[in-house]
Amino acid sequence: MSSKTFRGGVHPKKYKELAEHIAFEYFPAPDEIILPLSQHLGKEAKPLIKKGDEVILGQLVAQADGFISAPIHSSVNGKVLSIGKEVTPLGFPKDSIVIKASENSVDKRFTFPPLDPETITPDEIRQRVAEAGIVGQGGAAFPTYVKLSPPEDKVIDVVIINGCECEPYLTRDYRLMIERPDDLISGLKLIMKTLGVKRGVIGIEDNKPEAIKILSHKVEYEEGIEVVSLKTKYPQGAEKMLIKAVTGKEVPPGKLPMDVGAVIQNIGTAIAIHDAVVKGEPLTRAALTVSGLGIRQPKNLYVPVGTPIQNIIEFCGGVTEDAVKIIVGGPMMGIAQYNLQAPVMKATSGILVLTKKEVTESEETPCLRCGQCVDACPLNLMPTKLARYTQLKRYEDAEGIGITVCMECGTCAFTCPANIPLVQWIRLGKQKVLQMQKERAEK
Repeated sequence: MSSKTFRGGVHPKKYKELAEHIAFEYFPAPDEIILPLSQHLGKEAKPLIKKGDEVILGQLVAQADGFISAPIHSSVNGKVLSIGKEVTPLGFPKDSIVIKASENSVDKRFTFPPLDPETITPDEIRQRVAEAGIVGQGGAAFPTYVKLSPPEDKVIDVVIINGCECEPYLTRDYRLMIERPDDLISGLKLIMKTLGVKRGVIGIEDNKPEAIKILSHKVEYEEGIEVVSLKTKYPQGAEKMLIKAVTGKEVPPGKLPMDVGAVIQNIGTAIAIHDAVVKGEPLTRAALTVSGLGIRQPKNLYVPVGTPIQNIIEFCGGVTEDAVKIIVGGPMMGIAQYNLQAPVMKATSGILVLTKKEVTESEETPCLRCGQCVDACPLNLMPTKLARYTQLKRYEDAEGIGITVCMECGTCAFTCPANIPLVQWIRLGKQKVLQMQKERAEK
């Protein structure tokens, strides 16, 4: 099977061997959980409970507020301790519900009535996905039912399941593909049914031959579903890169995948849809990888949403003496943590503990004008120019050469021999430009 890909990209060291052979394990109920009211793109949820209320596992504790929002369910049995600002892995506090777990934390739970995937209607699938609080598991955490509700004038002809997992260290999606292939295919078929699509593709990087083998065998007699092998390269899992590799189509700047007839869903999202429809389970746990040379026992875990990072690190044997940095997510797009009381959220894909050996600390020097960042950028942008315009506060010029198109994948900073934090400058400039555009629209 030949492997497809896109132009540009980079090849960081993978470190997948640390956790790729370790089966999923269930993390026990923690003593206390922290549930941020915003664990997704869009408006934060509105709390339905108050301090002192008793709640059970799976109970709705905050309802969606608007079209782009998602409800929150308790991941333990227990009592509400407080509702207020708490630290999050995003680096700043958010309104959150804190729940003290009871000792019999798994004895009681709420589930929806299971539905038959053969007879369920597209509207019933959307409703269940919305009620279950499912958000995209690929990192952006976009409410999934919105993706399943494209405007009527958008014709969708292919659903692509993102099995690339191109970030180094992370093995969550790989383990889900080889441990739960039938549930993944069930979720894909539900997505296809919802969108009225006849073609489904599972795109997998070719450094995961076992997943390609298992899923290719499973879909052998599934009409309209195929597995596509993709070249191992970062950021192969980015939506636009995945669409280009699988269909040959390019998503124009400022447009969405649905504008070229494609809907992308992550491996974990498809399985969460299966669990919500077939088992009636709301999304109350995160599947994630704990890895890095600085963690004593790398693991793949199912963790109750809201569990503090510190508890998970202790469950994995703690950190080594030479550990210097902890990141939530992958090393290319993840966020370094300064407070380990921050909780796991619905779309948390990994916790990495890195040693000095894995962390590059080099002095920044002037730009060499070598053009390596331009060659690596998968979106054909000019990273050095975007960074320079930001430094000079020339935001309109940055807007003019497409700063808002940048997906912040970090390939530019990774390749820069002068060690310029290009993506960080671009991220700052992008925020300024988006604010500028918002003010323009309000005038």
